[in-house]
Amino acid sequence: MKLAQIFKDFEEKLIVQGEEAESLSFVYRSLKNLSFTDFVFALQQEVTEEEKQFVEEIFKKLAAHIPAQYIIGHAEFFGMQLKVDERVLIPRPETEELVELILAENLKDNLKVLDIGTGSGAIALVLAKNRPDWSVTAADISQDALELATENANVQNLNLSFIKSDCFSKISSKYDIIVSNPPYISREDQEEVGLNVLHSEPHLALFADEDGLAIYRRIAEDSKDYLNDGGKIYLEIGYKQGQSVPALFMENLPEKRVRTLKDQFGQDRMVVIDDGEN
Repeated sequence: MKLAQIFKDFEEKLIVQGEEAESLSFVYRSLKNLSFTDFVFALQQEVTEEEKQFVEEIFKKLAAHIPAQYIIGHAEFFGMQLKVDERVLIPRPETEELVELILAENLKDNLKVLDIGTGSGAIALVLAKNRPDWSVTAADISQDALELATENANVQNLNLSFIKSDCFSKISSKYDIIVSNPPYISREDQEEVGLNVLHSEPHLALFADEDGLAIYRRIAEDSKDYLNDGGKIYLEIGYKQGQSVPALFMENLPEKRVRTLKDQFGQDRMVVIDDGEN
């Protein structure tokens, strides 16, 4: 039997399990370190029993709703390969847009940045890499997440600070930029989450009380004590929160401008709080 037929059979079974068929070839190519051309060539080859078992093992993990990035052990983010596992949320393309916005709107040197809920360290690491003159601090309530983020920083040879903190609980400095991609999914919206996300990714990084607004409220209420003059806040939000999150900051920081920006798919995805100079 050719590899193409093996893939066809397992991909059909994956769809029945509610998973994306493309995940099978993605994981296979990654683990085998195959280019797309090499993979296409391999599909036409007769397979050994050992090779069939290799594909079946990948299928079993995907069918058990383990995300592809956890299986291969890393995720691509803003041109960086970051280690990911069950300790952290897998970085999303929408978050890359938030990082692009921060870099585009902040051209000054020597800014101090705080990333709340850093997870894998994705946002903080990209900012530190692209603006080495900035002082970046990454905070998270999860010690496990901080350990993984530190691993990623070491692999990338980046110098930034990590601190275990529940929002601002252990923060004592003031910052020019506060950024956060906090848990923002309402517990009532669990049915909207993919099975691999729901079963495998850390719920602490996914779900929040108050219809997903709990962390935003804490940031809105406390951030004025941790912002330098002219300081800015950049947030990723859920697509349903384009009005509710800005309202929190308009109430708590009435002197600031509050913007809601859409992602590449036309969904409300980012909220920016600043003094209106951009």
